Order: sequence, then C-alpha cells, then structure tokens
Amino acid sequence: MADVGETKESVGVRIVTSSPLNAETPLALLAAPIQEAGRLYVRSNFPTPTIDPVRYALEVVAPDGATRRFSLDDLRETASLTRTVTLECAGNGRTLLDPQPPGTAWTLGGTGTANFTGVPLAALLPDVDDAVEVVFTGADRGEAEGWGEISFQRSLPIDSLRHDPAPMVVWGMNGEPLPLEHGGPVRLVVPGWYAVASVKWLIRIELVRTPFEGCFQTERYLYLPPGEESSPVRRMRPRALVLRVGDHLLEADGISLPDAAAPLAISPGRVSVEGIAWTGTGSIDLVEVSLDGGTTWAVTEVEPESAPHVRTRWQVELDVTDDATELVARARDSEGQIQPLTSFWNELGYGNNEVQRIPLEVR
Repeated sequence: MADVGETKESVGVRIVTSSPLNAETPLALLAAPIQEAGRLYVRSNFPTPTIDPVRYALEVVAPDGATRRFSLDDLRETASLTRTVTLECAGNGRTLLDPQPPGTAWTLGGTGTANFTGVPLAALLPDVDDAVEVVFTGADRGEAEGWGEISFQRSLPIDSLRHDPAPMVVWGMNGEPLPLEHGGPVRLVVPGWYAVASVKWLIRIELVRTPFEGCFQTERYLYLPPGEESSPVRRMRPRALVLRVGDHLLEADGISLPDAAAPLAISPGRVSVEGIAWTGTGSIDLVEVSLDGGTTWAVTEVEPESAPHVRTRWQVELDVTDDATELVARARDSEGQIQPLTSFWNELGYGNNEVQRIPLEVR
C-alpha cells in the first residue's frame, strides 16, 4: 500500500482556542505513522501549567494515606517500555452535530498517534486489595462552573490495570522528553480510551475505596443522549477517515482542498481512495467506501494494526461514474461495532463517530 503522503503547505496544527490551548491536526498530516510534537493535536481544559522538571515529584498515595514520591529521575530509572498509541479527543467530530453542542469546536482533527515511553501504571502502585478506583490529578487548574477553582482530575476503575495494553505513566514522546503542551514532564496514557482518561501534567495518583465523583468524572465527559440515561465516556468508537482521493489530500474539516465549502471535483474513471481507521475495542476488521452516500459499498484493503487500538491504513480502487455523488467511508471493529451513517447527538457532543461525508462533483 502506497504512503498517503502529506501537503507541503501543512506544517503544523490548526489552533482551535488559544487559552486554554486546543489545536487539531490537519487530515493530511495524519497520513504519517506518527505525528511529531508540533503536528500532534493538543487538548487542554485549563491553562497550561508551569512545571520545573528538576523539582518535579509524582505522589502515589495508598488508601491508608501512605505516600511515595517519585522524581523524574526515579521514573526514568524504572524499567521502561515504548508503545505506539493513537489518542482521540472525546469531542472529535462535535462540529458535525446539528445543533452543535457547547464545547471545543473540533472538526475531525482531534486525534493523532505517537510513540510514548514510560512505565506501566501498575508498577508504581502499592499492593492493596480494597481499592476500587485510581484517581489522577493534573497540575492544571481553573474555574469550573458550580465547582470553583479545581484541578483536572479523572479516575479509572481498578480493573483497567489488567487491560492489555495497560495504562502507562509516560515521560517521553517520539524519542524526546514529553513536551509541555502534551502533558510534560509526566502524563498518563490509557490506550484504547478517549484521551480525557490520559491525564496530562500528572502530579498525583491515589488509590481510593469509593468511586471518585469529581467534576470531570460525574458532570462532564458523560454521554447525555435525549431521553436516555447518562453513561461515562470511555473507549474510542470506531472511525474511518478519508485522507486522499486520487491526487487530492483532505483537510481537517473533512472536505476538499483548496475550498472547504465546495464539492471535490473528480474525473470519471479509476481512482484510488486511501485513509486510516481505528477503534478502542478489538481491532478494525472492515472498512467500506461508498460513492453514492452509503447506498452501495466497496470493501477496502486494510493493513493489519501495528499494535492494539493504533490507527491502521486502508486503500481501495474505485470506478468513478457520472452518478457518483458523495464519498463515505465507514469502519467496523472485531467487537461488531459499526461506524454509524447518522450522528450520535448528545448534549455535550462526545463520541460522535458518524461517517465523514465528502460531496463529489464528477466532471
């Protein structure tokens, strides 16, 4: 399968908000196997904190209050591993919803892949039998409506430590120290889960005997579909993205270059369509592409995933005829989850993995 490539003009992320910093990766840059620091999307709920790596200490607290502290050197001296991980913001695709819910206005570029170096979370935790969750606290702080000034905190159920691949405490990215905007000097990385679980600027880990009920656990990052009970945002839903159609590379808004408002002009005949797909459950076992908005489908060639829950590439050759109207790609994973043709509307705009639609003009 040929490399999808990238545009010469696209050299970095697109700023969505400057304070706090949120930026997404143009689709053309997602073609690379990993995204460099300046090309990997950035998600922040609060302003970026200032942390001195020399004085950095990570507190690990047992249910009885016993505390261990790890300096950055202590962590680096612990047996380490490097893992390729695809991260995705839970709000990725929010702007596709109608009406658009409140929150950061992500198009489809709130995702990316990097090589993270660190230690399995379990290696840092004390051996206790009665903990039910692990709570993670970041150094970033800010005002949250109804809560006052708080730190960013999230928890994981204790059984998540047994997942494969397991959560990691990381200090390196792509062979370099973890950049500040990506959570440096130390962050959590939870493969397969939406990236809200991967707490940045990590300063405290605490084992608790009762479920954590902080703002970002019980009020935000919940699915709130109309007329249904809420459920927590956890694993990434399957998604396929089109990155190239013939000689055309796609931008972060999922439409064509150079005019994002115009249909993609395409000539009749044989055309190659390429892209990527990923999921947080199982593995991608099918990607289909349609030229008529989802009425008929062609099966693509999908590369094996390089690691669990890491984006994989797909490619297909299609015959474009005069009646081609809309290019659509959808993914299915080995757990039977299929990317929907319609949006998953919910009050906070999370987990919307509806298909990417690219209008076509055959000429």
